[in-house]
Amino acid sequence: MKSRRQGLAAAVGMGLGGVIFAGLALFGLQAILAVVPSLYVILKIMGGFYLCYLGFRIYKSANEPLEFNSDSAPHKNKITHSFLTGLVTHVCNPKTAIVYASVFAAFLPSSISTLLGLSVLILVFTIEAGWYSVVAVTLSTTTPRKIYLKCKAWIDRGAGIVLGALGLKLVTSNQLT
Repeated sequence: MKSRRQGLAAAVGMGLGGVIFAGLALFGLQAILAVVPSLYVILKIMGGFYLCYLGFRIYKSANEPLEFNSDSAPHKNKITHSFLTGLVTHVCNPKTAIVYASVFAAFLPSSISTLLGLSVLILVFTIEAGWYSVVAVTLSTTTPRKIYLKCKAWIDRGAGIVLGALGLKLVTSNQLT
């Protein structure tokens, strides 16, 4: 993202992605995964490979400089592109679906009211979009951005290694359910 507005648009996309998975979980993803255990395995393996891929990309680009533009006149298509990038990135992480399904199965009653379901979706959006908005605003502010850029290569390498390790653990774990 090259501007604060683009970062915030991506945050809203990530929030909507969270709502999509939360909605799927509320409407029976946990039940589907229980009936078709191989789907869980497929999602787990795909999610693991995706995390490995992201880790590799982050590690590989650790030394690449970042460009920051002022927020003065962002082009609408860039905002839309940033939103869609956030949405697609979040929706392409199948582990998110598994996390929501597991959490909802553990903490929500088997039958929920429409009001509770709507409240959960609003809460998910608020948490997801809120967190990514904090990150976007923080890193679009001069001092935190300078600190990040000074340490970017090390931070990105560390993040790439952690994501890759998590992905490998997910792919190679023996736990099938």
